Amino acid sequence: MDLFSLKGKTAVVIGGGSGIGEAVALGCARQGARVICLDVNEAAARRVAERAAAEGCVCESGVLDIRDSAAVDGAFNDLDATYGVDIAICTPSINVRKPIMKYTDEELSRVLDVNIKGNFHVLRAAGRVMTPRGKGSIILFSSVRSQVVEPGQGAYAATKAGIVQLARAAAAEFGPHGVRVNTIGPGVIETPLTAPIKANADWYNAYAAKSVFNRWGKPEELVGAAVFLASDAASYVTGSVIFVDGGWLAADGRFTPPGM
Repeated sequence: MDLFSLKGKTAVVIGGGSGIGEAVALGCARQGARVICLDVNEAAARRVAERAAAEGCVCESGVLDIRDSAAVDGAFNDLDATYGVDIAICTPSINVRKPIMKYTDEELSRVLDVNIKGNFHVLRAAGRVMTPRGKGSIILFSSVRSQVVEPGQGAYAATKAGIVQLARAAAAEFGPHGVRVNTIGPGVIETPLTAPIKANADWYNAYAAKSVFNRWGKPEELVGAAVFLASDAASYVTGSVIFVDGGWLAADGRFTPPGM
């Protein structure tokens, strides 16, 4: 028995058009799942679906903005009626890197609307279709910023901590109905979201040094955690956070004592 196989399962991957979402969508498809790749950028989602199809995988695409609760509800209702939704993975987030005192109300709303409200919409919609059938796995994406912060990350960090607590609450509520809810906490990963950091050599190198591997992570390195949580290998795992951060949270400093 292949504990990590996703054959016979339908996985809805939101934010699947680029970055971590793209890697996870392709990873689930390669493990045998029927993947529904959804993204606010329809063309990007279609490109990923075509790439998966070229590899002989089953992957469809569509457009979805998680800020629109009615659209999220409609998408899950339609997909569940057609295929039955076994796995829901939500990857989108945005960050406005500014000190708290310089944040505008509009900027705060932008971050909250995607990172908190958007994830809540997905969590609620997935729970509504999964709990009546008594099974399912929901995976949200948090960050190391749910645990540690730096100047300019206040709103983003708060939302990433909030995602963890949303998932834990949902795990407690959905668990009696056979539905698991977990989160993945990436470290610094090379994605479109982190492109401004990569463009600054000092900033890029400082973040690389926070990893015990002295490098950034790649989107493909998140796939294993996602497949694990989606699969039967994680049948007794719920309310948990898996940090995929290259040791960022494990090491509290960069100084190596003499003699080490």
